[in-house]
Amino acid sequence: YNMKRVYLFCDNGMSTSMMAQRMQEVADKNNLPIECKAFSYKKIQDIIEETPLDCILIGPQTKFLYNEINEKYGDKIPVAVIDAADYGMMDAEKVLKKAIVQMKKFKNN
Repeated sequence: YNMKRVYLFCDNGMSTSMMAQRMQEVADKNNLPIECKAFSYKKIQDIIEETPLDCILIGPQTKFLYNEINEKYGDKIPVAVIDAADYGMMDAEKVLKKAIVQMKKFKNN
């Protein structure tokens, strides 16, 4: 099986790092082969050049980046904005589920 990489991006990667950490805990607890990490969106280019990503999640506070990121990478990788309510509640399980749905939908297209 192959590890799926779900990476979160926001201004500086700080606020999303707690979400990524919690998502990682949910994935581990459920034995899902998923790696969740958070970064500043400024690093997205470098990361994608080095690491094949399976899903890009954008923090709700930087949703203005969606169009630009989706235009650049959306044909190869599903890109989604984390729901503000899920984010506010730090509902890592819901965010992870939505990412998995995105990846499945993308694969079937």
